[in-house]
Order: sequence, then C-alpha cells, then structure tokens
Amino acid sequence: MKGLAALALLLVAAQRPHAREPALVSILAQELERNFRILREKGDPPPYFIAYQITERHGATLSASFGALKSADEQHARWLDVTVRVGSPKLDNYRRIQGERVQFTAAVPIPLEDHPAAIKQRLWRETDRTYRLAVERFIKIRTQREVKVASEDDSDDFSHEEPAVYLEAPPPPPSLDNAAWAARLRRWSAELGRRPGVLTSHVSLGVQRETRYIVNTEGSRLVHGRGFARLWLGVRGKATDGMDLSLDESFDVEDVSRLPSEQEVLRTIDRLAGDLAALLKAPLAEPFAGPAILSGRAAAVFFHEILGHRIEGHRQKDESEGQTFARSIGRQILPPFLSVLFDPTQRRFQGKDLNGFYLYDDEAVKARPVTVVENGILKTFLLSRSPLRDFPRSNGHGRRAPGFEIVSRQSNMFVQSSRSVSETRLREMLLEEIRRQGKPYGLYFREVTGGLTQTARAGIQAFKVIPVLVYRVWPDGRPDELLRGADIVGTPLAAFGRILATSDRYEVFNGYCGAESGSIPVAAVAPALLIAEIEVQKAEKSLDRPPFLPPPPDEQKP
Repeated sequence: MKGLAALALLLVAAQRPHAREPALVSILAQELERNFRILREKGDPPPYFIAYQITERHGATLSASFGALKSADEQHARWLDVTVRVGSPKLDNYRRIQGERVQFTAAVPIPLEDHPAAIKQRLWRETDRTYRLAVERFIKIRTQREVKVASEDDSDDFSHEEPAVYLEAPPPPPSLDNAAWAARLRRWSAELGRRPGVLTSHVSLGVQRETRYIVNTEGSRLVHGRGFARLWLGVRGKATDGMDLSLDESFDVEDVSRLPSEQEVLRTIDRLAGDLAALLKAPLAEPFAGPAILSGRAAAVFFHEILGHRIEGHRQKDESEGQTFARSIGRQILPPFLSVLFDPTQRRFQGKDLNGFYLYDDEAVKARPVTVVENGILKTFLLSRSPLRDFPRSNGHGRRAPGFEIVSRQSNMFVQSSRSVSETRLREMLLEEIRRQGKPYGLYFREVTGGLTQTARAGIQAFKVIPVLVYRVWPDGRPDELLRGADIVGTPLAAFGRILATSDRYEVFNGYCGAESGSIPVAAVAPALLIAEIEVQKAEKSLDRPPFLPPPPDEQKP
C-alpha cells in the first residue's frame, strides 16, 4: 500500500499544554483527595482507585425538510462519570461473572459554571452512591468465586499505568452562522424533495465541541478536546412492492469550515436522487453466494464489524463471548497480504478528517498506534486497563460515552494490503473468478449504510452488513444491473479466508459505533476487496403500498 504505512505510524503533534491548571480540574482534584482519604480510613472494604471524568459538550443542530426549517437547537452540558474500584487490582468489583455487565456510573449533569460548592456537592453524592454499589458487587464476587469454576483467563482486573498530565486549553464553543446555514439547509432539502420518487427529504447539520476532564487517585490530570461537525443528507422512497428505500450521505469533519462546498453538496444531491430513482425500478435481489467486490467504504464497514469487534480485549476474557480469536495470537487469521493497524493519533487521512482521533483514552492512557494483525498474523488485541493473559498493560483503547462503563473499543482502523492492483484490474479479476466458478454473475457493493455482528457465545457467530447500492456484474459484458433488497451475511472465519486481492485506492468511512460502552466516534480506512464468495440474503421489507394520492404540487416551480 502506497503511503499509508508511513502515514499511519506518525503520531499527531500534540498541542502544547497550558501549565496553569483549569479551575474545574482543581475542584475535581480537591474533592477526589477528600473522598478518597475518608473512604480509605472508614470504608470496608476501602477503595484502591477513584477517577472522576467530566465530559463537556457545547453544540448546535439545524435540520430542514422540503425547503422548511424543522428544528434549531443548542446544547451546552456537562456530565459526570465516577469510577470507584474496591478490592485490589488482582480482584475488584469490575470482574465479569458469567457475562454479567457491570454498571456503576450514571452520567450525572453538573453545573456549567466552575462553582466549587455546587460541583463538590454532586461529586460527594455520586462518589458515595458509586462506592456503595461497588462494595455490594465486590462482596457478591468474592462469594461466587468460592462456588464457581474459575475462568480460563484469570488475569488481573486492573492494570498499572503511569499517571498522565496533559492540560490543553478547552476548545472554544462552536461558531455557527445560523441564518446562513439555515438558508443553505432549506435550499438543499427543497432540491432533494422535488426529485421524482422522493417521499421524504432531510438535511441536517450538527456542530459540537467536546472537552474531557479526567482526574484520578494515581495522579493523572487531563484536559483535552476536539470538534465534530456532520452534514447529513437523506432521502427515502417506496417501491411499488412496498419496500422502503433510503439513501444518505454524510460529511464528517472536525470543524464546520472544513465542510464541502455548495457545488459538492449539489453533486451529492444529484447522485442521491439519481440512485434513488434507479433503485425504485431495480429488481429484487435473490439469495446468492458467489464472487464479489466490496468498494473501499463497504470494505471498511466489513472489517469494522467482522474483525474489529472480535479483537476488542474485554471479549477475550468474558466467558459469555464467542472468543473467536482469543487463542489465536501468533496464528494467521487473515490472508498474508493483509495487515490491520488501529491508530487514534491520526487526525486525517489523505485530507479527510477521521472520527476516531483522540490524544488520550478515557482511562488517562496516551493514545498510540497498535498493529493488531501483521501480514495476516494476529499480534495483539485492543486493550483498556482490563488486562488479558500475556497482555498486562493498556494500549490506549479504553473508551466510553457519558453514562457507560469503559471497555476496549475501536478507534481509527487502517486495513493495509501488499497485494493491490488497480481498480480496473480488480474488476477483471472478478470477471475471471465468475467464469472460473461457473457462476451466472458476481456482485459489486458500492455503498453500505452500516452493519451489525453477534459475538456472544449463546448466539450465532455471524455478521450482517447492510448494503444500499448493489450491482449484478455479468461476465458476458452486459452493463452492471442495480439490485435492491440484499443483505450480506456470513461468519468471520469463513469470510476472511476468501479474500483474494485488494485495489490500490483507499477510502474512508466515518461513523459512530454502538456497543457496551455507548456510541463512540470511529473511522475505518480500507481498499476495495475482491472476495471469492459472499453470501447475500433478502432484506426485510414492508408490505405497505406507496401513497395512493399524488404529492402536492411544487409551489416553488414557475
């Protein structure tokens, strides 16, 4: 892969932190010291670790449909999460038993002003509540250990990490010219809404600045933040057989100034409307298994769902998980021409902002690049401060949304290939594979909307990727044929073994991933994939007919 390996290993140059401690950090540190000291003296059992995290979000959203503004909201809030660990790093209240999920913190709103008395009141109350829950569960864990079989991985519950001090100036509130952006959103949503076959059109803009404040009893003091801006365009139609069809496009950047130009947005509108019109006339897909190409964006989602979630560290020691790769360190899990790197220190790739960028994770561990698969061989997992056998330290991937407990999660994923060809040659290879297998056609997946995966041991170790633009590729030279209603399904071990080659062009998929620790921003960068066999099944569809009445006339037309 040209350029990516070198780029992916570069650490983002951190801003020079301010030497002066912000008032909010001082308030947190003072109350942390008081509560920890008293609980160490009087608690039974006493805590050995406490952390406070405040997430401050300052944002604005605008949305429009069919040329009219639907909503205009502003939000400024602070949320407190408290972590209390009792026992010892070897065994504490966070140990999982039979897949039981722990939940102590509650994302409590706190004042926006740095008012010591008001903030300390909330810290005191939440620390007391969380400590009581922690003690109750720790007693339960000690009791159950006497009657339950020990887990296969009996590693410690908490890792030792060096304290981190990094205090950067909180980012300024987002600057948004509401009047100008409202006019744009009205104009764009009206243009989408007047296209044939469109039942609903929606355009929205969300801008947010987020700052995280973390203090803990090990001495860590962190203040760091970043911005998010997302422009989203979506259309929905309904085919004559009742199938609902939706298409959307989003632009994810750090700051509103990096959003696309008017001309690019209008081109996107033309493409969305044209694709929807074609989908409404497209034939239904049939269940099929055969060769296919996944575009770079589709491949990014494919790897995120199938590989990414299965190498998150906490799943390797949870007895309720399928543990697909828990015993695969040093073994080949991907073709030897593929490597996978996670690097939250990468702010951009080829000019595109990456959602999964951060400087420190939510356990005060510095972000770093982590090669999880090298030349097809599994090297490590994504690790929080919950150790695994042979992996006693975090690699900076403990993450959460406010109100959730921290677990290991994905960041920026980079899929790297040493067997890459041009996209023209990759298509030729697809046609050759179709003929070799004697299949009537192959498939090309241009766009996907997301996916889901099942990792629990009690369920089926399977995945589903949800395409929205799928084409039937004929080996006799006929034009590609758009299909609708196809979902990619399969199992991870079988899917990885069928990857034949990749393109030499990389694409970015930005999104938000929902799992045990809430919805977090992530990104994936991947080349197009040629796969010897992909299985598709029919997608679910409604039986409701399209509207009987014609749409109202467009009064804006002359």
